[in-house]
Amino acid sequence: MATAQSSVASRDVPVTAEIAKRATQLAWQDLPDDLIERTKQCLLDWFAVTVAGAQDDLTDILVQEAIEDGATGSATLVARSEKTLPSVAALINGAASHALDYDDVNFAMGGHPTVTVVPALLALGEQIKASGRLFIESFVAGYETSGRVGRLVAPSHYQKGFHVTGTVGTFSATAAAGRMLGLDDRQLATAFGIAATQASGLKSNFGTMCKPLHAGTASEQGLRAARLAAKGFTARPDSLECDQGFAASQSDHFAADAALGEPPSGWHLRNNLFKYHAACYLTHAPIECAKEIRLKSNFPPERVQKILLRIDSGADRVCNIPHPTSGLEAKFSLRQTVAMALTGVDTANLNSYTAAITEEPRIKKLRDKMAIEFQPNWAHSLAEMAIQLDDGSTLEASHDSGIPWPDLARQRQALEAKFDSLVTPVLGSAAAKRLRDTIDRVDRLADIGELVRASAM
Repeated sequence: MATAQSSVASRDVPVTAEIAKRATQLAWQDLPDDLIERTKQCLLDWFAVTVAGAQDDLTDILVQEAIEDGATGSATLVARSEKTLPSVAALINGAASHALDYDDVNFAMGGHPTVTVVPALLALGEQIKASGRLFIESFVAGYETSGRVGRLVAPSHYQKGFHVTGTVGTFSATAAAGRMLGLDDRQLATAFGIAATQASGLKSNFGTMCKPLHAGTASEQGLRAARLAAKGFTARPDSLECDQGFAASQSDHFAADAALGEPPSGWHLRNNLFKYHAACYLTHAPIECAKEIRLKSNFPPERVQKILLRIDSGADRVCNIPHPTSGLEAKFSLRQTVAMALTGVDTANLNSYTAAITEEPRIKKLRDKMAIEFQPNWAHSLAEMAIQLDDGSTLEASHDSGIPWPDLARQRQALEAKFDSLVTPVLGSAAAKRLRDTIDRVDRLADIGELVRASAM
């Protein structure tokens, strides 16, 4: 942990201005070819989880609220027939994209980057007829901002109880929208000040509809911050580092060097992690351990005497609901997801997360046999598991889910399979193919509105 002396000294660094400068100056010619492909893969994943999440109860409630509030307009909602005002579309599409907790992750940010950036850009881009290239430039600017601001306040910001997707995500949405609007660095620094006073989201609401709402509000508030700054709305231009600013009020850390330093592999986007289990990302390594042990040994669950899981202590306050009673709570239960994996339940299937599965007798018995040792200072994504069977033998496995796939072609194949499984049942095969094809040529679109309209019902 940074000392008080080093923390005060580091706050003299003009971090807000520097992050704003980097976001506004990013241009198409700066982007390596692999970042274009990675952006397309983020879009494949985002549309997949948003089309499915658009059918969730929380999305129905938000759409109903918007209609009752008279917020109808011309902005497209993903996988819906209704249309709303752009700011409301950012809110609803953002919440829908995080509804299933099946969206991508970046550990530099400490949360979910794409769900805060894409909804704001689609709403704004459809309104101003932004090109696909401008969309990609703006997406990368927003994504990289998420990593910089996340590293600035980690790890105590998250440890204090703030949901980074809702807080840091507001800055990434602001940077993306500001880049699309053509703000200069001083305007964007002011927009960050507007964003800072709106950024919010509490981890205590994990397992409820408020967690996905955080993603939606971050996107909506980021879009609003950028648009207000463009009109001359005022705010402090040093909101990240100033006394009583974002970092000072919400973190014990101020890691300016980490925020402004070179990301691993040169870009934060290169360290994006996709989900292939429809649950909290910190459950993924334990799920993989359980799957490996089950598939290698092929034992019936009744033979299990004891399950020991070792995992980073941070997971205790994120996904350690011991006795879940709903599908949402199941996504944040280490015991539940491990028991599901050990009994062969498909943890990638959305229908696996229901109240009924939490009451399944074999699942409950396995949950009760599981002990968790929370390890301080472990990698967030590392898990070790030991399972003792009724003959006294012990089976072990370990897995680190925080390592990006090195093979982009293989990753695309996995994401296309995920896309087809989530989108086709909702839109139909022809519409799903049309949406996928539009994503593939996003860099050639004259109007990004074509992309979001391809996802409508």
